[in-house]
Amino acid sequence: MLQTKELIQRSKGFLLKLLSKEFLIFLSFFVLSGFFWLMFTLNQTTEKEVSVPIVITNMPKNVVITSTNTDTVRITVRDKGYLLGAYIFGNKIHPVAINFQTFAKGDGMGTVSTADLQRLIYQQLYNSSRIVSMKPDKLEFYFNYGANKRVPVRFQGKVTTGENYFLTNTRILPDSVTIYATNEQLDQIRYVYIEPLNLHDITDTVRTTVRIERQAGVKSVPSTVKVELYPDVLTEKTVEVPITSVNMPEGKLLRTFPSKAVVRFVVGASQYRSITADGFSVMIDYNEIMAHPSEKCKLHLQTTPNGVSKARLEFNQVDYLIEQQ
Repeated sequence: MLQTKELIQRSKGFLLKLLSKEFLIFLSFFVLSGFFWLMFTLNQTTEKEVSVPIVITNMPKNVVITSTNTDTVRITVRDKGYLLGAYIFGNKIHPVAINFQTFAKGDGMGTVSTADLQRLIYQQLYNSSRIVSMKPDKLEFYFNYGANKRVPVRFQGKVTTGENYFLTNTRILPDSVTIYATNEQLDQIRYVYIEPLNLHDITDTVRTTVRIERQAGVKSVPSTVKVELYPDVLTEKTVEVPITSVNMPEGKLLRTFPSKAVVRFVVGASQYRSITADGFSVMIDYNEIMAHPSEKCKLHLQTTPNGVSKARLEFNQVDYLIEQQ
């Protein structure tokens, strides 16, 4: 029995040594093949997109750049794989300096042509590298000498609420921003919009940061605002509103039966108690009665308070009596 156990243990040890040896050989060939594959791949000519930072230098102190897309140029470069790796993962690419005094014009705009832009970028590339494409293909920047004004911010987009909810309030913080642009643009711009904000079926307060919609040659400070949306649960309420008259001749008095009209409306739960009959007005027009004589006169819901929706009269006509005072 002991001899059998010893034989089994020796057999296991031999197999483990054999497997370990074969595994190490396999691993060595695997690493070696991976190394050769990597070397082959890196030595192949290929194309990669590379981001090149742009910096405008040598600007007068009173100049404000009003463009919003002049900080990066994306180029597609063709070269050996290991050289492209230096552009992507190394520190080969540094910001390209655009001399303001060289490219700025007197009309508030500067243009760096495709040839000039590529010449500046090529100074950082290896001799074997070639630029296949560039976005944008030329660089345009706008500037002014500090001219600005304050304008309100307006909402843009579509917001819907969940069933039995409605939007009680929309806030934009700050509600106005400072814009820098040419004098002609400043004269034309009365307000700015946020980028379209589209939300569906909201049932709770939403707070989000949204960019100001970009316009060519216009810089907004700040460039983002906070938007707050407040949905509320819809609740139906009823109030009795005194009926009043208009255009009554002097010496005449209009009596209605009943003297009050029932108004039904929908309001948010948070405003339920604050909305009273005082915020409504229901009236009868004497001139309308004279133009269309009838046993009953027509009621008009003239005014409703803020926050109320779907306001309606429970009855549109009442009996009336005109008395001579």
